[in-house]
Amino acid sequence: MRAHGTTRSVRPTLALAAMSLGVLIAQVDTSVVNLAAKRIGADLGSSVSGMQWMLDAYNLVYAALLLTAGALGDLYGRRRIFVTGVVLFALGSVACAAAPSTGVLLAGRALSGLGAALELPMSLVLLSLAFPDPLQRRRAFGIWASCNGLAFIVGPTLGGLLVDTLGWRSIFYLILPLCVAALVLARLAVEESSSPEGRSLDLAGQAAAIAALGGFSFLVIEGSQRGWSDAPVLAAGAVAIAGAIAFVIAERGNRAGLVPFELFRIPAFATSLSGAALVNFGAYAMVFVVPLYFQTVRGASPFGSALHLLPLPLCFFVVSSRWNARIVQAIGPRRAIAGGMATIGSGALLAAFGPSLPGLPVIEAGLAVAGAGLGIFTAPMNEVGVGSVPRARTGTASGLFNTARMVGATLGIAVLGSVFAHFVARGGDGDFITGLRLALFLGGCGQLAGAALVVRFVPPDRAAAMQAVARRGAD
Repeated sequence: MRAHGTTRSVRPTLALAAMSLGVLIAQVDTSVVNLAAKRIGADLGSSVSGMQWMLDAYNLVYAALLLTAGALGDLYGRRRIFVTGVVLFALGSVACAAAPSTGVLLAGRALSGLGAALELPMSLVLLSLAFPDPLQRRRAFGIWASCNGLAFIVGPTLGGLLVDTLGWRSIFYLILPLCVAALVLARLAVEESSSPEGRSLDLAGQAAAIAALGGFSFLVIEGSQRGWSDAPVLAAGAVAIAGAIAFVIAERGNRAGLVPFELFRIPAFATSLSGAALVNFGAYAMVFVVPLYFQTVRGASPFGSALHLLPLPLCFFVVSSRWNARIVQAIGPRRAIAGGMATIGSGALLAAFGPSLPGLPVIEAGLAVAGAGLGIFTAPMNEVGVGSVPRARTGTASGLFNTARMVGATLGIAVLGSVFAHFVARGGDGDFITGLRLALFLGGCGQLAGAALVVRFVPPDRAAAMQAVARRGAD
């Protein structure tokens, strides 16, 4: 049936499996490319900035188009947009596997980013609608979130083994069986839904968002390589500023636009956006620079680097799948979110001290602590981000929430990756380690700042829950 703001899953368990595969598709791909970036760069002759673009070509398209994806789901059907995204992701992966040059690889990564922008926010919306009972939905969100950790276990270990044995191109074929399974389950287990009333495509706002985010990413990534006075870098800065101004003008007062500003009056929702951005700002930079450290300074292979990274995803998966629901039930979403963010930041700061000490125990401990924090943080943040808005705007809210995540990821790799690259360019192991430590330190500080924002601005858990219930009832 085609519903307005509601949907019924034929088989909720299979729907959960389909939506969880949606997470695995996006995160396995990201984690594998992080690990293989050095080998790909050596084969295709890419610089450090080229390796940054291998991640940010995906992240940039993903972040810039998430808002439109939410509107497309509300207008034309959330399951349809989810399925379209999975298909595009598969096509982008095939393009990457066959890429003869860095340019073609980046185009494939951008196409995969478009697919992720369509499918991932829809997975969160469809999961929310498939489990209307709050307790069941919380458990489903916990399983959905745990797939992020599972992806960072399966992706790097299996991907590292493939890179070492069959070459880096094989890692892009790894994702195709998951895409097929997600498509089959989505068609079998999820009915279509939409909420088209009052919605339309906002092309002007979308173009401005792409200009602002793309210009800023080019400015930061290429500025450290080309020089800050380079004409294309200066032009990118001008485009970023103009795009940001145009975006605010296009969206302000436009109730059918990409960003309904009235949602930002909900404290829990607004803070969830900033918190998600700050967590990913540091986390994505961590999983970019730490594998390079293991491979460049420690001399590890891609598979060896994957084994060194395992404390992070293992702790993420175990905490989110086994303990998250109990933790949230015991202390409430606000404390879980703030405590999780503080734990992630503490892990990043601990890992920053690791390279200066003999052996690997400190950096491994930091990765484990950060992973545990992610396991605590992810599910309740998703729950607050989507659950605090009217049900008819869940598609938009999911798009905004995931946009904030990926803007944080894009800027983290751009900004902290450029800090790292500045020291790497000097050529010594000591400079490499200095860049690594500074990037981890700045990312950890951002995550601790996010925890403080949650404590300060998210209402008490009981009050927030009552507000959400009242808002849904009024809707």
